[in-house]
Amino acid sequence: MTLLPADTIQVSGIRAYGYIGLLPEEQTLGQWFSVDLTLAYRNAAGQSDRIEDAYDYRWAIEAVQQTIRGARFRLIETLAETIAQQLLERNQLEQVCVRVAKPAAPIPDFDGEVAVTIRRSAQA
Repeated sequence: MTLLPADTIQVSGIRAYGYIGLLPEEQTLGQWFSVDLTLAYRNAAGQSDRIEDAYDYRWAIEAVQQTIRGARFRLIETLAETIAQQLLERNQLEQVCVRVAKPAAPIPDFDGEVAVTIRRSAQA
């Protein structure tokens, strides 16, 4: 699925500490998560220069952080889906792309990052 022909806002590096994972240690000790968003919407603010016509990405950042802090999921896929649906509920977005990363996944001898990316569209 590709993004609709709308304008987009990219928000990168939203970080919060949460308790999401399969292992009991992840559910108890927690870990940092990082989220990147691409938000597709009809941009009227470019013409009007009015904040009322813009998408409030400050709200999106706070919503993502609160979701990570309060969630108790086993999978980052579920976290990504929850974030996408929450953002789409505001009715300003046409589509969202959510990338959720575990920068320090508890995998022996692995120093990389594990991430999932999903794209969801608003219901017509």
